[in-house]
Amino acid sequence: MDAFFMSKMNELHLETSPYLLQHANNPIHWKAWNANTLELAKNQNKLIIISIGYSACHWCHVMEHESFEDNEVASTMNANFISIKIDREERPDIDAVYMKAVQIMTGHGGWPMNVVTLPDGRPIWGGTYFRKNDWINSLERLQEIYTDQPQTILDYAEKLYEGLQSVSIISKNDSENSFNFEIIDSLVSKWQKSFDWDFGGMARAPKFMMPTNYEFLLRFGYQTKNQTLLDFVNLTLTKMAYGGLFDTIDGGFSRYSVDLKWHVPHFEKMLYDNGQLVSLYANAYKLTGNNLYKEVIEKTLHFVEKEWLNIEGSFYSAFDADSLNADNQLEEGAFYVWTKPELQRLLQEDFDLFSVIFNVNAFGFWEHENYVLIQNQSLEEIAKLENISLETLILKKKYWEQILYTEREKRSKPRLDDKCLTSWNAIMLKGYVEAYKATGNQNYLNIALRNADYIIKNCWTPEGNLKHSYKDGTRGGAKQSEAKATINGFLEDYAHVIQAFISLYEVTFDENCLQNAKQLTDYTFDNFYDEKAQFFSFTSYQDDPLITNLFEVEDNVIPASNSVMAEALFKLSIYFENSYYEKICRQMVQNIVPTVDYPSAFSNWLNVLLHFSEHNKELAICGINAIEYLEKLNKNYFPNIIIAGNVSVSKLPFLENRFSDKETLFYLCQNKTCDIPTSDFKKIIKEIPAKI
Repeated sequence: MDAFFMSKMNELHLETSPYLLQHANNPIHWKAWNANTLELAKNQNKLIIISIGYSACHWCHVMEHESFEDNEVASTMNANFISIKIDREERPDIDAVYMKAVQIMTGHGGWPMNVVTLPDGRPIWGGTYFRKNDWINSLERLQEIYTDQPQTILDYAEKLYEGLQSVSIISKNDSENSFNFEIIDSLVSKWQKSFDWDFGGMARAPKFMMPTNYEFLLRFGYQTKNQTLLDFVNLTLTKMAYGGLFDTIDGGFSRYSVDLKWHVPHFEKMLYDNGQLVSLYANAYKLTGNNLYKEVIEKTLHFVEKEWLNIEGSFYSAFDADSLNADNQLEEGAFYVWTKPELQRLLQEDFDLFSVIFNVNAFGFWEHENYVLIQNQSLEEIAKLENISLETLILKKKYWEQILYTEREKRSKPRLDDKCLTSWNAIMLKGYVEAYKATGNQNYLNIALRNADYIIKNCWTPEGNLKHSYKDGTRGGAKQSEAKATINGFLEDYAHVIQAFISLYEVTFDENCLQNAKQLTDYTFDNFYDEKAQFFSFTSYQDDPLITNLFEVEDNVIPASNSVMAEALFKLSIYFENSYYEKICRQMVQNIVPTVDYPSAFSNWLNVLLHFSEHNKELAICGINAIEYLEKLNKNYFPNIIIAGNVSVSKLPFLENRFSDKETLFYLCQNKTCDIPTSDFKKIIKEIPAKI
């Protein structure tokens, strides 16, 4: 098949991504990002359109319907451009590079993201969502300039390229001085000015959950005995659990809310959000004993197991925001919302009490006669106001939710993104581990172990590298195609898998988990670490380079892959007594922390910084009853401790010569100095918390 004919086809039917397959019947001659496509653009000297989105993105679907399904748009795009469609979840590296370009050009970013580049990939123009006529007019004008005044575009491309290169440079700090922990106090003080003391979270809309922020604030508040911070985290977690953001009927969180009160979400549910939030709520439950948090954990993991866990032990990626409404049309949130007559019919004589709890009133009204269920009072408060026992109200709430669940299951469910991303699976694995620590539910650990086995068997190649994306070949439990692992792994895959293996060690003391983590860590040094930059590149050196190198350092809705690596390096440096790991971790943190201006974008780095505090400790539990004591220990919130242990003789450097078959001994260490071992567990429990 010759290159000319290939250039005239929509080639997305050859892909596995559900998002790309959604565009396979567009009249646009879409192509995937690959060497052949890029070479074609150079050979034909055509501008490239790079359009990036993801399957759960509502406005991506809107632009597809308005523009990419339109023959007039197709005529413009097909005549003069090489058009590439990209699933941002499959290629976060490409997304990050061009998102930075769009932010430089427009001052903001988002999805869908659309960029026009030179044939060599250097961007010249871009933005997010475009209406049909604006899109056509912009493309036609760009093509006209490229034809008549090419030097104008080339000059602009070079300036933008220089700007991209400059923002990828991270300043170095070669000082060997000790860390300045006082910077955390000043940053948190500044941060508090943005706190929303009515509904929690930051005082702005839209409102993203940012789990890493609250993991840090919970830890810092606990270690410094700052009740104000602890109250704020608890307010935030409570209001998120009350809001329409959390699906009280079937569990799971949507990606963000469009308002200040966590009420109306952008209705897509993402695996990475739910994995992180389970970890966060598990830690908060350990600290507070708040049964609302336990309910959130149990409902969310029930949803994940029911809807996203497949027969191979991996997790699917997302539920779409859109689903079919009663008129068989795709509509955002159609699966989740309720009308008042519908609720009255289902709940009958209980409707009035239900309305008090879930605000079937002006507070809970959304639009078009639809309500999104939201609490604004605790059940304890409502029970007193309504003169009903709390136990009765709890039972009624469960009963109502079951009624609504049964009714809702009759509706068309949101579309499923059934690709399995390695990094997101590892995040969810860790969520299951943290839930097991907090609740002791053995099923949670079993699922985590199954998922680890899936990663090892299907995502970790004999050559030592991870694959980023996997399709199991099933849909609805039935085999439809051959399983397929694709795309060489990114740093985020390695960082989160390493962290997941470490978390499994923390509940099993299976040293194979640590050996796996170490093997992957050494692979990242060989294939990702940049000694000049003193950070890990996001993309492996085995892959074709993009127009600029990417070092992911800002924590976002998912923590930066470099900050996750730093945390893993710190822990592994202790387990293996590896000074090189510690040196690299320390250097990374020293480079980042002095540059921090807005802590919400560096909260995981601040968490790693706390590991270097004199209040951080290590504990070795050695003896035949080590697991029994470990389970008791893990039910406590001790963020300042790294745990190791064994039930037999170990060669792990941190545990060597510490096992006794006569008794279980506890070795509590601080600043690489260990106390005399003791068999008194109660004494250890008292000494672990940070004393400030």
